[in-house]
Amino acid sequence: MSKLFHDSHRSLQRQFDTERLADRIEAHLFREQLTADDRAFIERMNMFFLATADADGRPNCSYKGGDPGFVRVVDERTIAFPNYDGNGMYLSMGNIRENPHVGLLFIDFENTKRLRVNGRASLAAVDSLDPRYVEAQFVVKVAVQQVFPNCPRYIHKVQAAESSRFVPRAGVQTPVAGWKRMDWAVDVLPAGDPALDPERS
Repeated sequence: MSKLFHDSHRSLQRQFDTERLADRIEAHLFREQLTADDRAFIERMNMFFLATADADGRPNCSYKGGDPGFVRVVDERTIAFPNYDGNGMYLSMGNIRENPHVGLLFIDFENTKRLRVNGRASLAAVDSLDPRYVEAQFVVKVAVQQVFPNCPRYIHKVQAAESSRFVPRAGVQTPVAGWKRMDWAVDVLPAGDPALDPERS
């Protein structure tokens, strides 16, 4: 019995005569824990896409970025990443509290490679990992359940031009996001937000 495919997948595979190919991919590429190569790939990535769904199954997809290494492979069955300051809606993180099933898509646009990781996520305190993430609000830990690569042929080749100056870094004052000082936002920021300090740039 397949650990990856359900009836809905099988019906399309049969329609387009790809069931044998899908079975071969599952047999040779699908795994339930991370390999050393997976660790190396994930920990050099500076971004990924996070798919979540609420309690009713309504999906949300978000971009998560940081410096290489911001996603940590804790062990072959656990990865972790920080939740940094954002727009305060907590759509993805709120979904995780209702429905822990998540999908992470890592893409290397320079070398045209991608990796999917599916699992169950939970929110943990910042001090649950050592060393602590700089300026993280909390940590997301993912219990890995499915790992598999994807065909890279439709990945557009892109070279990185510049890292975001807003990524929190040790010993560097993180600049304030410009939108936080706009009229529509400034009077509803949370107490202690750096944008409320006129001395911060």
